[in-house]
Formats: sequence, C-alpha cells, structure tokens
Amino acid sequence: MEFVGVGIMLFVWLFVGLIGLAVTVFWILALVDCLTRRFEDPMNRVVWVLVIVFLHGLGAVIYWFVGRPQGTR
Repeated sequence: MEFVGVGIMLFVWLFVGLIGLAVTVFWILALVDCLTRRFEDPMNRVVWVLVIVFLHGLGAVIYWFVGRPQGTR
C-alpha cells in the first residue's frame, strides 16, 4: 500500500517537472524571438524583454500573442 503512494507522488512530481521544463523552454524561445525581431520603435524591444523576464511564463504568452505580431523578422 505504501508503494502505491510513493509511485503516485513520483508521477505527480515528474508531471510537474515536465510542465515546468516546457514553460521554461517556451520562455527561452519567446525571449530569443523577441531579441531577434525588429520593432518600429527600439524601445518596444526593451519593454517586451522586461515583460518576458519579469513575468516568466505569463509574460512569454502575452508576448507571443500581443508583442510578436508587432515586430518583423
């Protein structure tokens, strides 16, 4: 009975760890994308980098849907 509880906890920790890893990878992709895009106003890049850095996963999602279309490759 004790072994089942340990197995479930191991699965939960593994699942949470994989979600954390996925969010971190997405955060890095958003940051690199922001740094390599051209914006009309160079200050926009600084603002988006600060949003991504300080809001981590949420900032990356906000950038991806709001800030990314503002810039060009």
